Amino acid sequence: MKTIAEWLKEKTEPFYDELPSDKYGVSPEERNIELYLEYGFVPLDKPPGYSSFEVVSWVKRMLEAKKAGHSGTLDPSVSGLLPIAINSATKALSALLLGPKEYIAVMKLHENLPAEKVVQAINMFKGMIYQRPPVRSSVKRNIRVRKVYNIEILENDERFYLIRLLVESGTYIRKIIYDIGELLKVGATMVDLRRTRVADYTESDGFVKLQDVWEASKAYRENNDETKLRNVVKPVEVSLRHLKPIVVKNSAIGSICNGAPLALPGVSRVDPTIEANEWVALYSVKGEIVAIGKTLVSYKEMETMQKGIIVNVDRVIMKQDTYPRIWKTR
Repeated sequence: MKTIAEWLKEKTEPFYDELPSDKYGVSPEERNIELYLEYGFVPLDKPPGYSSFEVVSWVKRMLEAKKAGHSGTLDPSVSGLLPIAINSATKALSALLLGPKEYIAVMKLHENLPAEKVVQAINMFKGMIYQRPPVRSSVKRNIRVRKVYNIEILENDERFYLIRLLVESGTYIRKIIYDIGELLKVGATMVDLRRTRVADYTESDGFVKLQDVWEASKAYRENNDETKLRNVVKPVEVSLRHLKPIVVKNSAIGSICNGAPLALPGVSRVDPTIEANEWVALYSVKGEIVAIGKTLVSYKEMETMQKGIIVNVDRVIMKQDTYPRIWKTR
């Protein structure tokens, strides 16, 4: 698997290219175990039967983390990817809501219908849809618009349909299946649901089971063996690949960590597909996540500029004083 720094080099073009600092910072994969856990991400395969809150609490205790959080609550009956961040990495969780989510669902129709008619009905749910959150929901039950990027039938057996859905964050799959049943005028129930993707992190990247976390924690506590722990906990940077990257000069990082926006002279490398008003991730030359922000200009506009602010920082993830502060804030 590519390192974060290698991935960044593939995704970006040189702007004011700079070499990694030999005094400050460390690549995500080479952090010592304490720092590695400070910016840790656990792609947990949540088992059915437990709440997301319970699972996060167990992981927090097993890893002896100061704090832990998750992105995208799964109902107790639902299995699949529950992204868990620990310690300073929790600051990055909100960025996962910017990416799509993929689910595999089992739908049961209340009456038999020709498969062609079901396919026709399902295809009508592609694109923008209106949804009101369920009664048992943690958010206000206001009608809202969500995007269904794709929905397809993988297989079917009489009244049972295995469906894959790629949707915008905050989309209720149970409600989509209920509405499909209403459209078909026979009714439909969601029998099972599994989440297989959050943002760009998919099942093929590897999910972690609770048992894996326990065994890794035990090996580290009892034998000081980091190997399993580094396998179950990933650098938080791997969860942010859905955001277009900007690599920041070493001299700019300290000021950004203290709340300054990113100015053009502080840029080392840039994703050439970046547009204005787009969420981006700011990295060090070594591949460490610094912050998340929103662009004010596109890459093409950057090429014509001599100076000026190009990114307003929304969320700083890197700890202050990781790099020295050289720039002055406005």
